[in-house]
Amino acid sequence: MAAPIILTRADAARTIAETLLGDSGNRFRHTAGVAERASGLAVRLGLDEDLLVAAAWLHDIGYASPLIETGFHPIDGARHLTREGWPAQIAGLVAYHSGARFVADVRGLTTELAEFPDERNLISDVLTYADQTVGPRGDRVDPETRYTEMLHRHGPCSFNAQADPLRRPYLRAIATRVEYLLHQS
Repeated sequence: MAAPIILTRADAARTIAETLLGDSGNRFRHTAGVAERASGLAVRLGLDEDLLVAAAWLHDIGYASPLIETGFHPIDGARHLTREGWPAQIAGLVAYHSGARFVADVRGLTTELAEFPDERNLISDVLTYADQTVGPRGDRVDPETRYTEMLHRHGPCSFNAQADPLRRPYLRAIATRVEYLLHQS
């Protein structure tokens, strides 16, 4: 008798990301790159790889057309995960990734974001770092290059640009913390 196949959260998350974003070109390439980056970082830093990689696969699912409610992908993705019975921790990681709280504030969505737990721990920092070190085509980039590209893509009048005075220092601090730990490992 063959042993039962047990899917990890990361396996299930990958399937969801492929289903929702698989035809999205660069969005899926970015997501796959973030998941790969998160896996390597988790191993190197001794973190829960399954948790981190699952959140990485799911971090941008809110861009998928069927999930759009608020138009802000971290909240839309986290709401979908909550409806589908995913752990609150993973929904929270998706909701708050990459300084989403700053963008939610300028969009007037702080109440909606508060539906989810804000971990503010090493796992959330590493998820953000993985996202900020993978470009739109899935290639590795430094955090400043990634952030500058994102601002250019969204435009000078975007919500991202409006959040920049608070968000950029926050993301730089995360990069500094994670890079320090990487140099220590």
